Amino acid sequence: MATVNRGAILKSVEQSHLRSDIPDFRPGDTVRVDYKVTEGTRTRVQAFEGVVIAINHGGTAKSFTVRKIAFNEGVERIFPYNTPLIDKVTVLERGKVRRAKLYYLRELRGKAAKIKTDRGRMMKVQAATAASKASAVAAAAVAVTTSSNAVLTEDLKRIEGIGPKINDALIAAGITTYAQLAASNEDSLKAALEIDDMNAHPSMGSWAAQAELLAKGDEEGFKALTDSLNAGRAE
Repeated sequence: MATVNRGAILKSVEQSHLRSDIPDFRPGDTVRVDYKVTEGTRTRVQAFEGVVIAINHGGTAKSFTVRKIAFNEGVERIFPYNTPLIDKVTVLERGKVRRAKLYYLRELRGKAAKIKTDRGRMMKVQAATAASKASAVAAAAVAVTTSSNAVLTEDLKRIEGIGPKINDALIAAGITTYAQLAASNEDSLKAALEIDDMNAHPSMGSWAAQAELLAKGDEEGFKALTDSLNAGRAE
């Protein structure tokens, strides 16, 4: 009989409840926690800003404690990492401390309770953020390029009478899809071809009809039309 690995089962269940949108922070960092507060039938978002004085690890039970001074009194709140009540956590400053628990701050006031800024970590985070934004911009540019290329995959050279040279002229004029070609009249097509000093092709009058069939995906109708065009030339 196979042994049931309860730990693995519990871990797999926990994974579905873990949040991945909470930024990385440490004790000594100043954060702003936007959390949801329900009052009667209304829910609003309230901010709590202070210094992280402790992080308690424990899977889905992981939590962090934030301390602030309000009206000369210390106020602390414990926030579970994975609660859906947290709307957003923003790291405002990176602190430089040597301890994992900063409970000693409870006994300090004024400048003595102020934590030095860890400029090294701040610069690393800023560099990582800038790199992430640059990567996102590059990915967006690739997506736009890919999308543009996807439009050009509609091969206008399938149209009877359109060869590589005419195809390039149409693309230069902004006619890149079957639908655009179907909507173009003969005068606009002549204008596009005259850009490259090329004469109108004898079959130009049928290009719109051919393109319309291809735009609709009517391959049978397209084949029948091109066959009739070729038969007419043979006669």
